[in-house]
Amino acid sequence: MALSENQTERRPRAPLAPWLKSILVTLSSIAVTMLGLLLITFIIGRVMPIDPVLSIAGERASKEVYEQVYYELGLDKPVIVQFFYYLSDVVRGDFGMSLLNARPVSEDIRRVFPATLELATLGVIMGIVLGVPLGVVAAVRRGSWIDQLARVVALVGYSMPIFWLGLMGLLVFYGILGWVGGPGRLGIFFEDIVPTRTGMILLDSALAGEWAVFRDAFSHIVLPASLLGYYSLAYISRMTRSFMLEQMSAEYVTTARVKGMSERAVIWGHAFRNIRVQLITVIALSYANLLEGSVLTEIIFSWPGIGSYITTALLSADMNAVLGGTVVVGLIFICLNIFSDLLYRVFDPRAK
Repeated sequence: MALSENQTERRPRAPLAPWLKSILVTLSSIAVTMLGLLLITFIIGRVMPIDPVLSIAGERASKEVYEQVYYELGLDKPVIVQFFYYLSDVVRGDFGMSLLNARPVSEDIRRVFPATLELATLGVIMGIVLGVPLGVVAAVRRGSWIDQLARVVALVGYSMPIFWLGLMGLLVFYGILGWVGGPGRLGIFFEDIVPTRTGMILLDSALAGEWAVFRDAFSHIVLPASLLGYYSLAYISRMTRSFMLEQMSAEYVTTARVKGMSERAVIWGHAFRNIRVQLITVIALSYANLLEGSVLTEIIFSWPGIGSYITTALLSADMNAVLGGTVVVGLIFICLNIFSDLLYRVFDPRAK
């Protein structure tokens, strides 16, 4: 028998699929976080003791020129209206024009960000490859000389100023020994040989088959990448050791040993397996910190990355470039957090 119209209307709606609900919650969280980030960066740009009109028109600009630029920037409108204009521009990927070179800030960021990405990626790879095994061995052999070495390495990595290590590295390995290349990404002779595809010189030179350029680029990046890798290693090894110590004292480890399981299987098959989810967060945070915190390293080594770009813009009162770089860095943090959440679901079935 056919249902009446009222019965059809009273039929309960089917609940949203769990995966669809999760996507909606994640997207809402991203939107709220980005809105907060944009609001904070906008307020910072307005409270900075810098007159954007004078930065554009110059300190000797006439009153007529000053007022013209003032109105063109929309500074005569209420702050809330200015924010919505700023928000609409950022959503379209428009961060305004750079005062230093009169180019769109978005183009500048696309140009400089691959250099930071390349440097930070090599650094975090070094930190993972060396830091994770060092932390595991230090936890398994607690109190041994390896454990003491790991603790000293982590302590020095947290204590030594990065600018001092960078200067000492340049003095010893470049100035005295000549083992590595100097500041910059390439020697003058190798510039403009490789066409830009990804912006990462190692990858571009390999794709082009220019191995002489590749070797020169590697000689320039190995020292700053090792410096960042050392700081990443100090953090990752310390956290790995802490996680492993907690697992090694658990009852299931003792049970596995009593059953006659090999020490290798106990350590890597059981204890390390249970810290993978925690390590995902540690590595993601370490990677994000290298991407946005390599300012001093880029300045010391004249590395044309986003950290150096933001610093130069800040010193030149180029707030469009500063705010654009800040938004990009914040977006990196958000994306890495989302990526780590996705990896949770892969390595930990309970997260599903």
